[in-house]
Amino acid sequence: MDGVYWDESHCYRFTAGEIDELEAATRELHQLALTAVEHIVTRDRFEQLAIAPGFAERISTSWRSRDPALAGRFDLAYNGSHPPKLLEYNADTPTALLEASVVQWRWLQGAIRPQLAEADQFNSLHEKLIANWRAIGVTTSANVPVHFACVKASDEDYGTIEYQRDVATQAGLATRFVYIEDIGWADDAKCFVDGDGEEIALLCKLYPWEWLIKDEFGPHLLQAKMRVIEPPWKMLLSTKGLLPILWELYPDHPNLLPASFDRFRISGDYVQKPMYSREGANVTVYRGGEVLREGGSYGQEGWIYQAYTEIPRFDDSYVTIGSWIVGDEPAGIGMREDATPITRNTSRFVPHYFI
Repeated sequence: MDGVYWDESHCYRFTAGEIDELEAATRELHQLALTAVEHIVTRDRFEQLAIAPGFAERISTSWRSRDPALAGRFDLAYNGSHPPKLLEYNADTPTALLEASVVQWRWLQGAIRPQLAEADQFNSLHEKLIANWRAIGVTTSANVPVHFACVKASDEDYGTIEYQRDVATQAGLATRFVYIEDIGWADDAKCFVDGDGEEIALLCKLYPWEWLIKDEFGPHLLQAKMRVIEPPWKMLLSTKGLLPILWELYPDHPNLLPASFDRFRISGDYVQKPMYSREGANVTVYRGGEVLREGGSYGQEGWIYQAYTEIPRFDDSYVTIGSWIVGDEPAGIGMREDATPITRNTSRFVPHYFI
């Protein structure tokens, strides 16, 4: 299976009751996350989350204005017998969207297995994305395009952002594409511009906020009028520092795992995670005397520690569930398999259905 990403050699079957439990957990976790944002802003805990100096006010203003957000993905451990447990929240740059949306839906519609004839799928991503973009469009000036951006070096990011652009177009918005590297700053007009010199009024980026603010033009984000999706307040949810704060606010919540900024407040097996990282980089699992460590270049901003929970394993694969929220509504799930409990950028996407 080396090199395989989309894997339909098998699939995952759920009951309707299990899907209801996943949907309820996703809705609950979304509300907990929003409450955590309010807490962080009110209690001024930005420094603890390694938020770059100068951006706290921008985040607070964005939150108080309730700048619209698009989507996020909760990564869950769930075996059908115990409540789903939050591993982390990909709130700023969630990938695996296209495959979770139309790709696995088309797989189900084209399935020839008799047992799938009456099957359904927890998947309303496409429709809810269009509806959410339509709502965002109401707040956008007519004929002002939304610019969609990602880095030049990632085919995966390009496919994901082009899918977002497609659903926004279906929602009736004017759209343009620009690579992150081609975005510039116009000193005279005090605005960001694309490669043709056109002002970017609304940017939908598949590029982490913590990278954006460190780039050459990052400081200009404090004076530009450009709106961004995901909005600045999503920075507070894109850091794994959210996990200890959630546990602090909601200790013993059935959908949360114990987490702390202090290693010695977590007993038993645990996972060390960088405050910021992508696709399992620099994550270390300590379980039963065994250490599983993934390499990478993250960790400069600090670490958090989370109690280890067993990741469901089938044959030689560990599987995590990515459960999507679009706007404020649960919208579907995607399954990713890996050879270790750490879900990496080499994981496989496997479709699902329920009866």
